[in-house]
Parts: sequence; C-alpha cells; structure tokens
Amino acid sequence: MTVPPRVSRRTLLTAAAAGTAAPLIPGGAAARAASPPGDVVGAVTAGYQGWFSCPGDGAPIGGWWHWSRDRFQPPSPANTTIVSWPDLSDLDHGYATAYPNLGNGQPARLFSSYDQQTVDTHFRWMRDHGIDTAALQRFNPFGDEGPTRDAMTLKVRAAAEATGRKFYVMYDVTGWASMQSQLKQDWSATMSAHTASPAYARQNGKPVVCVWGFGFDDPGRPFEPAACLDVIAWLRAQGCYVIGGVPTWWRQGINDSRAGFSDVYHAFHAISPWMVGRAASPEDLDSYYANVNVGDMADCAARGIDYLPCVLPGDLSAGHRRHGDYYWRSIYNMVRLGAQGLYVSMFDEFNEGNQIAKTAISAAWVPAGSGIRALDEDGTACSADYYLRLTADGARMLKKQLPLTAVRPTPPVAGTPPPAPAGDLALRRPATESSHTQAYGAPNAVDGDPGTYWESANNAFPQWLQVDLGAAATVSRVVLSLPPGWERRTQTLQIQGSTDGSSFSTLAAPAGRTFDPASGNRATVSFAPATARHLRVTVTANTGWPAGQIAALEAYAGA
Repeated sequence: MTVPPRVSRRTLLTAAAAGTAAPLIPGGAAARAASPPGDVVGAVTAGYQGWFSCPGDGAPIGGWWHWSRDRFQPPSPANTTIVSWPDLSDLDHGYATAYPNLGNGQPARLFSSYDQQTVDTHFRWMRDHGIDTAALQRFNPFGDEGPTRDAMTLKVRAAAEATGRKFYVMYDVTGWASMQSQLKQDWSATMSAHTASPAYARQNGKPVVCVWGFGFDDPGRPFEPAACLDVIAWLRAQGCYVIGGVPTWWRQGINDSRAGFSDVYHAFHAISPWMVGRAASPEDLDSYYANVNVGDMADCAARGIDYLPCVLPGDLSAGHRRHGDYYWRSIYNMVRLGAQGLYVSMFDEFNEGNQIAKTAISAAWVPAGSGIRALDEDGTACSADYYLRLTADGARMLKKQLPLTAVRPTPPVAGTPPPAPAGDLALRRPATESSHTQAYGAPNAVDGDPGTYWESANNAFPQWLQVDLGAAATVSRVVLSLPPGWERRTQTLQIQGSTDGSSFSTLAAPAGRTFDPASGNRATVSFAPATARHLRVTVTANTGWPAGQIAALEAYAGA
C-alpha cells in the first residue's frame, strides 16, 4: 500500500495527547457486530503483497520486481526499495544480489514471491500462527505487471487451498487512471472466477472484495465520489461483500482524507482505515484509540458496517517496534474496542518495514554495512518468527481463547530454550525419522526448542519419528507437543519401544491424541513401565495437516 505524499508514512498524525477512551457507542452500550463470524468478521486477515520477483524465476515481469528501483539491475545499497531484510531459512531458493555479504559472511540473497514454494511457506506460516485470511493486493492489472499478478493469484489460491486458509482480492487503485471501468472488467473477466475456490473468502455468504484508496487526499487517487460510489454499487450488485480500505481520518474528512466522501465510505459493507506511518509509539496508538478509533467504531455500529481496523507491528526501519510492545498495543487496543475483525498491515511488506514475516534477527543476518535494522535493533534479541507468534496470540485474544491483556504474552525469543523438564531422557539425543519435509527434520523434536518441529512427508501415512536414548532405560511416559499457537488438531499415533533398534513392541496402542493450544499443545501418553533404548512414535492420521508433526518428544521414567 501507499499513502498520500502530503501525509507520508514517516509523518506522525497525532490527533491529541493520549487520554481516557470514550464509550464505544453513545450511552456506553457495547457495539454490535453488523455481521456474524465469517472469513473476515471474527477473523484475522493479513495483507499479502506477493510482489517480489528475481531474474530467473520465470515471472513475466522480469527483473528484480519490487526489490530494486531499477528492476533490471540487481539490488544493492544504492539500488533498493526495501528497508528490512527477510529471513530465508525456511525457503528452498534464494537469488544472489549486489549487496555485500551478510555480517556472518554468507552471500546476501533474496526470495522470489513467484516461486510456489515461497508462497506455500508463507501460507504455512499463516496457518501455524492464527492468520485466517490473506488479502491479496492487486494493482492496475492492465499495466506491465498484470500477467505476473494473474499468475500470483493462481499461486496464492493453490497455497490457500493446501493450507486451509482463505484469500480475497484487494484492489489498490493507486495510479489507476481508468479504474472505474477497468476494475469492473478485471473482476468480470478474470478475478471472479476464483470465487469458485473453496479457499476464496466469503462473508455473509458473499465473496469478499476490498477496494483500497477511495477518498485519500493525494494526486495518485483523484477519483471523485460519484465514480467511487459507482464501483461500490457495481460490486455489490455482483453479489460481493465489499470492504473499503479508507483513509485514517475518513470520518472527519481531514488530514489524509478528502471532504465529501461520507456517502462513499458508508456504502461499504466494512471499513478498514489505514494506519501505517501514523503512530510512532504505543502512546501514539493510545491517542488514536481515544480520538479516532472509538468514534470510528461508533459510526460503523450505528450504520451496521463492520469495523475491521488495521493492526501493525510498526516500522522496523524507524525503530518503532520496541520488541513487540508496539504491535501488541495495536492489537490490544482494537480487541478491547470490540472490532469485528483485525487486518494486519502487512505480511510481507519489506519495502516499508512493517512486515510480520520472518525477518533477520541481528547484524549477522543483514548485509554488512547496509544500515538495515534487524529485529534486535533496540538491544533485545527477537526470534525471526517473533511477530508471527505475536499474531497467533492476538488471534487467540480476538477469539476469546486468551483473556484480554495489555501485556504481550509471548517473549521475544521462543528458544532461548527454557530449561527442559527434569528427567527428559530424550533431550538432545539422536533422532531419526521415516521422512521429513523441507528443513523440518527429526532433530527438531529433541532440541529443547518448542518452536521447532519435525514434519513428515505429506500425504504419505504412516510416518514415524524415533529417538535413541543412548542406553536402555525404564520408560513409562512420553510427552508430545506442537509449537505454541498452532491450531487445535488430533493425531492418531502409537508408541513403540525397542532395546536393539530393530525389534519393536507396542507400549501404547494407536489412539487419537489431541493437541490443544488452550492446554499448551501437549499430549501425555502414559503406559506400563517398560525397558527401552529406542522409542518410536508412528503417526497414521492428523486432522490439522496431512503429515506427522511433533515439536517435542519427551520421555520419562516416572508417571
């Protein structure tokens, strides 16, 4: 997304000093949801750019799309559009740049969104961290990036279908001179076909479409109210649930919002005001809560419009993040407000520094001398997935699976591994498996880090995970876990033991074992004391994913 030049991302628009919030609607009554839960109401949506390309990835656009100012030259400190550096540890492919090597000496490589494995990995992260829906950004498809955007829609659709996520089209009208006619043409001829997918988001039984950019006070979005109303009415007539990505000050018609657009804003089914670049601190977010968000919520509630506000991690390049305090305050404020859903700005926006996707953790993982800030920029170490983990907590709080709390529940580093439970016989012992996918090998299940995990080959049950305890021991209990924040699932599994690693006996018969985030995603399997050196867990089914998945395999002698 872009914001008006006259109110830049770097300009703070603080309405007033932080103060006590007013009632959500006049009289103090709680605002009612205009719509029942669906794929955006009662859900967490993340904006997904999917717009990065690299030479050799096969994308029609060609070149370093969105990585470089001159896309036909490799990105470098003098030819770049990004302010944050991605973590590529889960990706199969990386593309060499003209940046200096990373601080650790490794080549500075970037990813391509056009690689299906990149999109698949991003959607796995969404699945594993409570993100229900992705809003796929779509810019003027009649320009030179149109064929690439069309192809990206297919890739996103495939990834959403494979991971059980939802997606919808979010039109950004910036710089789209013929938007009024061409948006209709694009929806009719191209995008509406994707609503046949079971992964296409629906709300109130209608396919979801967002139009971002009406009413912003800048020359890139000069559309008059009549043209905007025409497009909204047309989309509604096509049976769509239409979200408006609107200016921060839409209700007042000041600052980033043009006057005279009130009827446009109220024609949407849902309102999602833009917040990137507006607040530099948690205190600023509180000011917006009191002086903007509360009034917005009341206005929407009075008209039966769903309120789906932005939550954001803060601009890493500007030092806003405060190791998660900024993001958590953003989420907390909107949940306590009673917002019908949350829109995370954004998933993969490395250009503006407000991405939640995995990010370089320290100077060792960014190009040397580049000045790019890593997640530890304020002196606090943060794991690459920290903002994904915070998103998972926020999703749980929105859905009342976690009590409303102003204090972020997740520490910045998941595996500064906490001390292992006393007597875990499997901790850091040699582990093997029948198969694994990508980097999710057996050692992840015995490394003491609750955030790493083993995952078997997909769609190929049965699969097994095995640990060598080093010597024969009496074992009567195995504790299995999945990463914190993963959605509830049941895996059908059995436990076997062996003294020689070849002949196994059954210690616990096959049964469904439930992993529930409400109870720490842990499943305890107890059995009669047995002597074993090798323990094997065999998985034959998983309601959450077509593979065996275990983040920790712990073994104990006592009950």
